[in-house]
Amino acid sequence: MTDVPEKPAKKPSRQQVYTLLVEVGRAPGDGLPKGASGAGLLCYASGVDEAEAVRETVAILKQAELAPLDVTGYGTLEEREKQGHEIGEDERELMQRALDENSVIVAQMTPFYGDDKTPLQ
Repeated sequence: MTDVPEKPAKKPSRQQVYTLLVEVGRAPGDGLPKGASGAGLLCYASGVDEAEAVRETVAILKQAELAPLDVTGYGTLEEREKQGHEIGEDERELMQRALDENSVIVAQMTPFYGDDKTPLQ
């Protein structure tokens, strides 16, 4: 009888979801509102670490014809909770979706008008 090695147990996913704020500038075909100088995008991105989540997010935004300029990371759900952030059920659901789909979710886009990077009131 031949010994057949058993398949190793599937390793638990090391993926985590990171909250990222991405500042984008203008680019042809970006779909931003007329008169906007750029936008801030609140994203939830999966990755084995924050650097991977940032790389994936920037790559996807570039494919969408956006021009990422700066990314600020706010950490994982657990890290944000330790910092005292209030995280609603809708936000948790989007984070879980990003994890389940191993994807980047753009949760919110806020256009910037003028040089002050604040939304038009």
